[in-house]
Amino acid sequence: MNHSDSDEQAADRPDIPGQKKSAIDRMMSILDLEQIEVDHYRGQSPQDGWQRVYGGQVIGQALVAASRTVVDRQVHSMHAYFLRPGDPTSPIFYEVERVRDGTSFCTRRVVAFQHGKEIFIMSASFQILEEGLDHQMDMDGVAEPETLLGEAEIKLMMLRLPNVPEPVKRYWERDRPIEIRPIDLTHYISREKLPPRQQVWVRSSSPLPDDPALHKCALAYMSDMTLLDTSLFAHGLNVFTDRLQMASLDHAMWFHRPFEAHDWMLYVQDSPSSSNARGFCRGTFYNRSGKLIASVAQEGLIRVYA
Repeated sequence: MNHSDSDEQAADRPDIPGQKKSAIDRMMSILDLEQIEVDHYRGQSPQDGWQRVYGGQVIGQALVAASRTVVDRQVHSMHAYFLRPGDPTSPIFYEVERVRDGTSFCTRRVVAFQHGKEIFIMSASFQILEEGLDHQMDMDGVAEPETLLGEAEIKLMMLRLPNVPEPVKRYWERDRPIEIRPIDLTHYISREKLPPRQQVWVRSSSPLPDDPALHKCALAYMSDMTLLDTSLFAHGLNVFTDRLQMASLDHAMWFHRPFEAHDWMLYVQDSPSSSNARGFCRGTFYNRSGKLIASVAQEGLIRVYA
């Protein structure tokens, strides 16, 4: 699945010409799958002329499909592979296999199809709520989101700064369902080689319904944003570099504690390694009070052309 921040922006534009929806309404409609028969669902992509589907959209839709086949259990982990690029002009069909239903855990396998071919596969595990040991790695102290530039302020800054690439300016001009406030903006405006790590506050741009499963699907949608980009920092590159080919290869996620996706969450990301045209990245989500709510790992294809 080809990936970049600009792909995510393609996925959150209106898909009905002449009809204006809010960004969050567009995301909710993307995640609201149509059931076409038992354990079979159909998802749509925005009709905006882009050549590929944002990877987070497919992750979120697949998790919605799996969650609809489960009762009284919450997803705690998912592991996915991107097999082929998604075509935004065609529906995506999701087939859910009920692999196992146990006393405490159940497992689902989801396959996404387009044009008769598999484009994505995912396994997800669900668990009943139960008590157990509880510990976590603490969140480092960072600036609160209210003290950082909002997206409108970042847009103005990008317009006023000299030598900011046009793709970066367009990125910050777009309306999106996910509000992001980076702790550091250096990689957007500089080709300086930086440590391969970043911290970004994220949340849905509007409140979501009171449904824990939906909040997890929304977080899965968010988790593909900015993550693979972190592997570029050490090389003085960013996702807007025009000689790059980037594609998500696999994506894993673990959900640790309850959360609300419309509250600010700190997305802490790093890239321990890049080699053999692949970048490996990790991410952790913390809520405002410092509770670790989810962890992510992803490897992606990164090719640099002369």
